[in-house]
Amino acid sequence: PVSLAEAKRYLRVDFPDDDALITSLISAARMAAETLTGRQLVTARWKLVLNGFRECMILLPKCPVQSVVAIQYLDMAGVIQTMPPADYVVDNASEPARIAPVFGKTWPITLPQIGAVSVTFDAGYGPAASVPEGLKSWIKLRVGSLYAHREEVALLTRGSIAPLPFLDGLLDPYK
Repeated sequence: PVSLAEAKRYLRVDFPDDDALITSLISAARMAAETLTGRQLVTARWKLVLNGFRECMILLPKCPVQSVVAIQYLDMAGVIQTMPPADYVVDNASEPARIAPVFGKTWPITLPQIGAVSVTFDAGYGPAASVPEGLKSWIKLRVGSLYAHREEVALLTRGSIAPLPFLDGLLDPYK
């Protein structure tokens, strides 16, 4: 959601030597923002895999949800089936977005094995220009901090050092 040119303007960098570094810092900051907020910033397609229809509702782990592309499941014969969209309702105004069978219907019976159900959906604000400015500002602030402090500790006044508080948070998307 933040381009290299935007980040360089924010950092007041006017030379190309650090372009690769700044690009990687933008990516790290975006991932941190998405992890901390549970949001997908720029539109992406996701697949949620479940062991079956265990609950009355399916909660989608990313928001904002734009659309549900497909709900597929393994029937009792082990054949992949696609649910007709008319058989379920999507509440993407809620966070997290919810999916439930339409009134009068129930979820189909699935083969009792792991990964029997998959929900493919699109989430995100749209293109980079549609991402809220507050999120973009946070990313630029994080990029600025990462760019200025390239070590895992910061030198404080009077010669003391302190660990950077956000450093380990960069690993959160990989947990």
